[in-house]
Amino acid sequence: MRPAIEAGPRAVPPRRRFRRATAGAAALVAGLAVAVLLSLLIGANPLSPSALLAALNGAGTPETSFVLFDLRVPRTLVGLAAGAALGVAGALIQAFTRNPLADPGILGVNAGAAMAVALGVAFLGVHGASHTIWLAFFGALVVTVAVYLVGSAGRGPADPIRLTLAGVALGAVLSGITTGLMLSNPDAFDSMRSWNAGSLLGRTTDDLLSVLPFLAVGMLIAIASSPGLNAVGLGEDVARAQGANVAGIRIGVIVAVTLLAGGATALAGPIAFVGLMVPHVIRWTFGVDQRLIIPLSAVLAPIVVLLSDVVGRVIIAPAEVPVGIVTALVGAPVLIVLARRRKASTL
Repeated sequence: MRPAIEAGPRAVPPRRRFRRATAGAAALVAGLAVAVLLSLLIGANPLSPSALLAALNGAGTPETSFVLFDLRVPRTLVGLAAGAALGVAGALIQAFTRNPLADPGILGVNAGAAMAVALGVAFLGVHGASHTIWLAFFGALVVTVAVYLVGSAGRGPADPIRLTLAGVALGAVLSGITTGLMLSNPDAFDSMRSWNAGSLLGRTTDDLLSVLPFLAVGMLIAIASSPGLNAVGLGEDVARAQGANVAGIRIGVIVAVTLLAGGATALAGPIAFVGLMVPHVIRWTFGVDQRLIIPLSAVLAPIVVLLSDVVGRVIIAPAEVPVGIVTALVGAPVLIVLARRRKASTL
């Protein structure tokens, strides 16, 4: 019997693959530590390393302590959580649909969250992050369930193509309605504009703690689904022949994407390009094994979000550019350069 051929353009010896993955993971963790440090130090009121250490030791000035613990730390923690969730959600949806151009918004998550917030602002007079965060999460959940029901209609179970088409169509309709609501009363939607562009500004640790359980469950489901996604990547018939529960994997991925992308969108708004770009970079660097792609995406994506947020703080200081705009402006050229240097990755 011939040995199994490893998926991917070129087989890599297991020992070499392990060394490369270990070195890459260590480099990403170091990069994440640097991104966290920069996020704590840089802003409209920059902090020196000595001032940061003094504040952490309880010896900082009241102003330094306020900037660090009331503004920078919550913002950094939200960036870590939202970035990790978006990166993993993007890796899941690309593997599940076998479409390298897919991102978390393809299931209508972003559109559902924005629509729910717009309805709350327009008809319920809802304002403030503590209220809109739950509206956004509820909207993301409802729309994702609706997409799954539409994609499951007719003969046979839901498949990636029908789910993608249903998500794109429903997302377009909801986005149009949301835009109409925002244009109908611009003053009422001032508080929503920053969130709708993707922003970490103004979020608190209480906001993060309210969503964190959902993100944690989504992460656990994503990690548990990664071996099955390797089999699904070879085709559903092959996956079934290998004993994979394709229906269970499908449901698990949809639930995980809803929890992760819905929670991240509720926290920070629809941050563009992270869920699309990060899994590509990980796949090009480490191969197509989802057991590596998913956890490493959870490390690289927060780096992208935090560094983009830092750039947004200083590029037009003392004003700020929302992180979602920076990720789109930076991410698109990076992905184009990578695509020109290497062929699009296969799933």
